[in-house]
Amino acid sequence: MASSNRPEREVVFVEGVRIPFQRSGTGYRDLTAYDLARMALKALLDRTELPAEQVDFVILGNVIQNVNNSNVARDAALAAGIPHSVPAYTVSLACISANKAITSAADLIATGQAEVAIAGGTESLTDIPIRFRKRFRQRLVESRKFRSWKDYWKLVRGLSWRDLLPEIPSISEFSTRRTMGEDCDRLAARIGVTRREQDEYALRSHQLAAKAIEEGLLDREVVPALVPPDFQPVERDNGPRPDSTLEKLQSLRPAFVKPHGTLTAGNSSFLTDGAAVTLLMSRQAAERLGYRPRAALRAYAYSAQDPFEELLLGPAYSIPRVLDRAGMTLNDIDVFELHEAFAAQVVANLKCLASRQFAQEKLGRSEPVGEIPLDKLNRWGGSLSIGHPFGATGARLVTTAVNRLTQEDGQFALVASCAAGAHGNAILLERLN
Repeated sequence: MASSNRPEREVVFVEGVRIPFQRSGTGYRDLTAYDLARMALKALLDRTELPAEQVDFVILGNVIQNVNNSNVARDAALAAGIPHSVPAYTVSLACISANKAITSAADLIATGQAEVAIAGGTESLTDIPIRFRKRFRQRLVESRKFRSWKDYWKLVRGLSWRDLLPEIPSISEFSTRRTMGEDCDRLAARIGVTRREQDEYALRSHQLAAKAIEEGLLDREVVPALVPPDFQPVERDNGPRPDSTLEKLQSLRPAFVKPHGTLTAGNSSFLTDGAAVTLLMSRQAAERLGYRPRAALRAYAYSAQDPFEELLLGPAYSIPRVLDRAGMTLNDIDVFELHEAFAAQVVANLKCLASRQFAQEKLGRSEPVGEIPLDKLNRWGGSLSIGHPFGATGARLVTTAVNRLTQEDGQFALVASCAAGAHGNAILLERLN
């Protein structure tokens, strides 16, 4: 462990890549989160030509875990050719799991416990764990003690047919028993986010993503995925809908709170499969290994609120925290990348940041945090259009933010996300020339 009086070292971003994000049940329907992570890790090593033995840690986020490889980071790292002597572990913090992986890696580097780390995340929402119901699971556990075939009739004795039905995981808050969509509908009503505002924001996301793809702006971060058994490359995200129109979006019915809700399938993110990873180093290691660092991680912050009332307001709390730590304001930021779980969630957070009442009642400030200009926000699309693999989105956001800093000649980028459990995260990055 590093000495407690040792000065922290500068943590730099060297590169980030991801495989194309695919709507669940499409391009990666026969693969697992392990497969996706393995491809992303191998692509990063190939892109950077980094000798695998130089890696000190691998940290990946993953939310919907496969019980066969619950530490998917370790299994994927080994499959990607990273030596068995390199520790690898998996973190789970809902939609900010990759954010946590990145900041955990940054802490290891800053405190001298690592020089080079790979951090990101992976998710397959096609390969979800479907299990038997609890009563039947208990019988199956008891069956390990059976000694003869006659004992096995105990498996079904007293069970109803309902006990034998599969149990599909619910994407809902354990504490509130509400889905995130239901909570976001309540948030939209309370904050005053209209259906039209949501549809207009969703349309913007799809149009910007389609434009970025056509102009090749995502080419640096997206690497083709060779999918077995035919190994035909998946080359593009298949979420963006360039043919979306406001009329089409407005024609969709409520998806969560019926019949009067304002969230629909069109203004909500969709279930997505994908993986994304970043390469982080100390400044000294980057120079020693011959890499030109592209950005420095200057600060980060986490927040947690009341899941019953503020489930999706993580950015409104974490953004002012990270700005305060850096001694900056929103006016100092050139590039904003916010996770888009729902259009209503993004608009609600923007409204809260600009609200004097929110600042006074929730943040203890006399003045609002400020307004985020739309022309600086998610200019290459976002989770609504590109997709949202729960464990991987944070790494996509960080990579896109750095790439935008380069493309737009900016200095500072701010990444922020909400997550289940009413968590939030914000990361401040500075471009390095």
